[in-house]
Amino acid sequence: MNEDRSSRPPGRKSREEKNDRSWLERLGQAFTSEPRTREDLIQLLREAQQRDLIDPDALGMIEGVLQVSEMQVRDIMIPRAQMSVVERDADSRGVLDIVIDSAHSRFPVIGENRDEVIGILLAKDLLPWFANHGDNGASLNIRELLRPAVFIPESKRLNVLLKEFRASRNHMAIVVDEYGGVAGLVTIEDVLEQIVGEIADEHDFDEDTFILDHANGLSTVKALTPIDEFNEHFGTDFSDEENDTVGGLVMSLLGHLPRRGETLTADGLEFRILRADNRRIYLMQVSRAGDTPAATGTAGDD
Repeated sequence: MNEDRSSRPPGRKSREEKNDRSWLERLGQAFTSEPRTREDLIQLLREAQQRDLIDPDALGMIEGVLQVSEMQVRDIMIPRAQMSVVERDADSRGVLDIVIDSAHSRFPVIGENRDEVIGILLAKDLLPWFANHGDNGASLNIRELLRPAVFIPESKRLNVLLKEFRASRNHMAIVVDEYGGVAGLVTIEDVLEQIVGEIADEHDFDEDTFILDHANGLSTVKALTPIDEFNEHFGTDFSDEENDTVGGLVMSLLGHLPRRGETLTADGLEFRILRADNRRIYLMQVSRAGDTPAATGTAGDD
């Protein structure tokens, strides 16, 4: 039976009140004194969540902030081979096809190869040109529409990059390796997703849809797709005894949490990770093994 607080003598505290005070004192010390370890701080925050002092989403974001300070650009960048790019000499029809197919808002523009990034093309900058010249057969000069490209090293810390994005108002940076070659790209959305989790946008398909087929033979598959639904769609026979979802199946087959751009071939299908962070997989591209077209990848949106 709970003790009636009004009947207790002045100065006498219940065990529950003492435990709460003890725990709050520990939490206060963690923020007012020099922390012993980051793990201790995270453990205290998790105890706070268990006591409903902070909600799970808040805890996830706090942990994400702490992780971002330790992560580098190479940990989340979109690999070079998976970048959606526009060639410098592409005609208006070719550029428009790339913009429509990828549904991104920013594209690196390259010269002779992917190591020669000459600028960034914003899809919205194409609208005035097509409005004024789209019907008169004019030749598109991409150089007139380019914005300067920002180049950063693979080793840059994510928290530093986020500050630079905010200060410069840039949303995309080209990542270069130690030899000056292009290693990939990173967007402000990629960094923010490490803190808040996946950011859905207008190009994501319906919440109730797990598999989206495309005309080029590729399919976009959510990692949460039930294995039985995946088997029925692709005619495969993956077991659901150990894993309920395709994302869990892929992680089991690889033996680790894959990075964006990583591929796996199983049962005649090629799985390519399109979106993932350091905690889970979100989206995959699936195609028949050997039928995958030249990599187009993802480029990140606003």
